[in-house]
Amino acid sequence: MRLISICPSNTELVHFLGITSQLVGVDDFSDWPAEIEKLTRLGPDLSIDMDKLQSLEPDLVLASLSVPGMEKNVEELKRRNIPHVVYNPQSLTDIQNDLLDLGQRTNKMLPARHMVDWMIKEIRSYEKISRSIKNRRKVYFEWWPKPVFTPGKVNWLTEIAYLAGGQNLFEDVELASVQTTWDDVVNRKPDMIGMVWVGVKTDKMQPSHIKKRDGWEVLESYQTEIVKLEENLFCRPSPRLIFGLKRLAALIHPNDFPPFLPKEEETYIKKLQAIR
Repeated sequence: MRLISICPSNTELVHFLGITSQLVGVDDFSDWPAEIEKLTRLGPDLSIDMDKLQSLEPDLVLASLSVPGMEKNVEELKRRNIPHVVYNPQSLTDIQNDLLDLGQRTNKMLPARHMVDWMIKEIRSYEKISRSIKNRRKVYFEWWPKPVFTPGKVNWLTEIAYLAGGQNLFEDVELASVQTTWDDVVNRKPDMIGMVWVGVKTDKMQPSHIKKRDGWEVLESYQTEIVKLEENLFCRPSPRLIFGLKRLAALIHPNDFPPFLPKEEETYIKKLQAIR
């Protein structure tokens, strides 16, 4: 089957099903796994070269409305009658359902069920520990600095925060993505700021960017901690969020949860795929 993914999260879904070899093209921002490096690139996820995509004669194109603005690509896929599926995950359960749907479309239901079972097992394991946490730390996830964007209640990071023994600072806002102000963040007094700027590599984000802002001295007096989080483990709706969960839990409650480093992810996944 000839597959094309036009956003990173769907490229990752394909890999978790063990069918990366069926990909014939991906968007420019897909950067994992390493096996996709030599694939045909079709442009940024919001400016896909549809002529180039169509020339690859895909059996199925994977799009996702989790990328704001993806609607333009979807309309063009419809106009050209190119076979496609559009996912719109907002929660960990949605991601599991997308895995099962893709497994059915690609005749890979066995690995899909295996991966979903693994996700459920991990979630239950962390939920059990999370329920025993008395001191939940309020986490402000900064998706973008100016204007300030952060996940609201209708987002997987609210679930991830809870499972990690924390609380999303903006879980009271019934939105997937919240545009707010830095003053609002300061007034909510987060215990931790997770820098996770979408599309920005971790080494390009520096805590000094936040410490220069008006009001930082207030948060400093509350001993607010700043940590840099990996965009690819927290911002993409794929099973890799489980590794983001492991990372965050080990950061905010190291005495309650097992340690986990991003560099352990590849080894972990290989072991997981080997037992399918």
